[in-house]
Amino acid sequence: MSFILAAPASGSGKTTVTLGILRAFKNRGMEVRGAKSGPDYIDPRFHEAACGQSCLNLDAWAMTAARITSLAAGPLPLIIEGAMGLFDGAPPDGKGATADLARILGLPVILIVDAGKMAGSVAPLVQGFIAHDAAVRIAGVILNNVGSPRHEAMLRRALAGVPIFGAIPRTAALTQPSRHLGLVQAQERPDLEAYLDAAATLIAKHCDMNEIQTLLHPSTDARGPTRKAIPPAQRIAIAQDAAFAFCYPHLLQDWRDAGAELLFFSPLADEPAPETDLIYLPGGYPELYAGRLAANARFLGSLRRSNAQIYGECGGYMTLGEVLIDADGTAHQMAGLLALETSFEKRALHLGYRDLQALSGPFAGTWKGHEFHYATTLKTNGTPLFAAADAEGTPLPAMGLIQDNASGSFAHIIDAA
Repeated sequence: MSFILAAPASGSGKTTVTLGILRAFKNRGMEVRGAKSGPDYIDPRFHEAACGQSCLNLDAWAMTAARITSLAAGPLPLIIEGAMGLFDGAPPDGKGATADLARILGLPVILIVDAGKMAGSVAPLVQGFIAHDAAVRIAGVILNNVGSPRHEAMLRRALAGVPIFGAIPRTAALTQPSRHLGLVQAQERPDLEAYLDAAATLIAKHCDMNEIQTLLHPSTDARGPTRKAIPPAQRIAIAQDAAFAFCYPHLLQDWRDAGAELLFFSPLADEPAPETDLIYLPGGYPELYAGRLAANARFLGSLRRSNAQIYGECGGYMTLGEVLIDADGTAHQMAGLLALETSFEKRALHLGYRDLQALSGPFAGTWKGHEFHYATTLKTNGTPLFAAADAEGTPLPAMGLIQDNASGSFAHIIDAA
């Protein structure tokens, strides 16, 4: 293991600092890997680009401690980017917080503090985090958004006795473009390498990489046997491009380990789905490419003609419906395999963890999942796919649809329950 990069709150610069550290170590000729706390499809792909190693999600709400320890184990040092604030998790008790990963894995935390609007007040903030939970060890801090050398000196005096791994000056040069589900995806950034190199240069200049390196060490320890997800079929065709990018690598690896064959294709390139036992359309941004998808007759025709099971998650679910209305109010005809119409003309946030019980369909059993989208459902008619509850156990309306060989829902499956 190695360490966790966390913060008191969202918006503190965790992702930029994490990417800069990963790339800086790579530039030193060191092999390190990244991981992301919680349900996030976008940041891990940036991690992979920064360090050249695969990146996994470690979700302390959806995964058991044994599962997390098994996934985190490996021959390379691991740098985990936290989510939200260090102690922020799901209601009612905060389960799933980045702090849970620190406890489960026994890892130290580097606290990234946005100090842009404080001076002496940084001391009680940091001391409060240090004292809050003895099981969560704060190894030190990285000060971010520092206004000047004088400002840095004030912050350092206030934090006398607290290890400071770096002080990063205020800069707008590394602001990342974003959209409604987070950052613009790594594969959509033509300037990605330049951005990562600039972040690494900034970190190497203003952080003590030698001191940070002392926290690095590999771990091959895995805590006993873990339950893995059973593949929904033995031959699975998976849509994979900028419109359908939201797959969890640990699930795909589970399927491979169980002997399943995975074949990938691009709906945006109008590639037909390969002949397999199951066609999987993961989430992503089909709403941004709805016109292109509606015009891709080979792709849509392959779905309509297929005798295989067809499963869609979130964006994939909308693609299996009849109509998808984009943000401009233009209606696009989708596959028409489910009696579903969705719209982004009037957005509404749907967010939270989900306990799922399959009522039918290819994903039998119980699952831990999450929902995160802005689509409005205008029409839904048919047999529901999942019984659902939120993180507090409150029952929710049944989720998704199943019709003949097609099924799907807005829920993203994270792990077997």
